[in-house]
Amino acid sequence: MQLPLQITFRNMEASPAMEALIREKAEKLDRYHDHIMSCRVMVEARHRRHHKGVIYHVRLDITVPGKEIVISREPEKNHAHEDVYVAIRDAFDAARRRLEDAVRRERAEVKHHQAPPHGRVESVDPQRGIGHILTPEGREVMFHRNAVLNGDFNHLEVGKEVRFHLEETPEGPRATSVHLVGKHHPVG
Repeated sequence: MQLPLQITFRNMEASPAMEALIREKAEKLDRYHDHIMSCRVMVEARHRRHHKGVIYHVRLDITVPGKEIVISREPEKNHAHEDVYVAIRDAFDAARRRLEDAVRRERAEVKHHQAPPHGRVESVDPQRGIGHILTPEGREVMFHRNAVLNGDFNHLEVGKEVRFHLEETPEGPRATSVHLVGKHHPVG
């Protein structure tokens, strides 16, 4: 952390044990993001109306390059936050998750779904109910009539482009979920 940690207590006395816990948890945040510039923590005792007891609200303001991460929840919705240590733990757990998400976004580690393999129909044998696809890499993949979606097996022609899911079998590669590419193919 580049700037010193700021801890504020509202409507309550500062406790050395609470302060030590907050400092420990704040130091651990550096594990999840290398460039935390500042962290401000506010612990507030909110008195509940018409009920006995106090509920605690913990707010964290964390500054990293290009953004500020704010953790602040409505404590009234969580009765576990009648224990200040639980409220502190929950706030720092949420901060850890948000920092991890920020790092993933910075590194562009968002999930990318790989497009299914594609190829062109190389042969079709209507009597046996099978066909073969040739991939751009030159691999020949067999498929069965039942693997062709939307009942399009009878509309397959040599040279038509298809997408498919690949399954490795002891007999060799098999295409499953074969789908004709293009919106203008006839549906049978």
